[in-house]
Amino acid sequence: MNLLNNTLYIVSTPIGNLEDITLRAINVLKNSDIILCEDTRRSLKLLNHLKIKKHLVSYHKFNEKKQVNIIIDYIKNGKILSLISDAGTPLISDPGRLLLNECILKKINVTPIPGVSSITSAISVSGFSDQFLFYGFLPKKDKELDEVLNLLTNFNYSQVFFIPAVRINFYIKKFKKFFSERKILIAREITKIHEDFIRDDVKNLRLFKNSLKGELTVVISDHKMLNKPINRVEIINKLKKYLKKYSVKDTVNLIMETEKINKKTIYELCLQIKRKNE
Repeated sequence: MNLLNNTLYIVSTPIGNLEDITLRAINVLKNSDIILCEDTRRSLKLLNHLKIKKHLVSYHKFNEKKQVNIIIDYIKNGKILSLISDAGTPLISDPGRLLLNECILKKINVTPIPGVSSITSAISVSGFSDQFLFYGFLPKKDKELDEVLNLLTNFNYSQVFFIPAVRINFYIKKFKKFFSERKILIAREITKIHEDFIRDDVKNLRLFKNSLKGELTVVISDHKMLNKPINRVEIINKLKKYLKKYSVKDTVNLIMETEKINKKTIYELCLQIKRKNE
């Protein structure tokens, strides 16, 4: 594999198990002149495992502004550079966007080397809808967090968050307030020895008695996972509203997007409403 000059490679690395790295990622790292790392000590563990010895440059949220122009000069001088994060796919809740946008501005090629992500890993085993919204790290302060979660309750998708393990109980209390009728998956230590998936209804989830370590990937289900009784009056009112603007077919499809009801039942209700209005 021949790497291109004037290119920044965005290389995905394992999120735990060091065997979860692609052959292409290994090849790119082996042939890079410089590897940009969040934490050189953590990256060395992976590179030593792969028997790769390269010049590592520390690149993280505290020095990225200072480093950007230096890195751009490296690339312009013909050096092959790779950017990796501590774990997973770079730039997903990780530093690098400043550099990426500068490369785009300077017409420097940016090439992704796909790989592991805790987001897709958690979604794949959640059992929830694969239409999902990834938020990342939630706000830490009460007022701001309430505003964000209040907004997110309106979206009928699975929702994925990164949660610092030491603060999980704080966020569980908030989830109970805003997502009490949904289901939850808490993924811990994905791909590692102590991998654990905690599944429950949000309203039944208990607070953790012992403090946890690391970072958790939390998935909240979409509305369709709910096992709540159908509110017939509410559904009929929605149908009446939609039928003023849309056809029966479109109305049925709209209701099916948000309600767990038999399609035939919705269709028959639509016809009843149409007949009464004739």
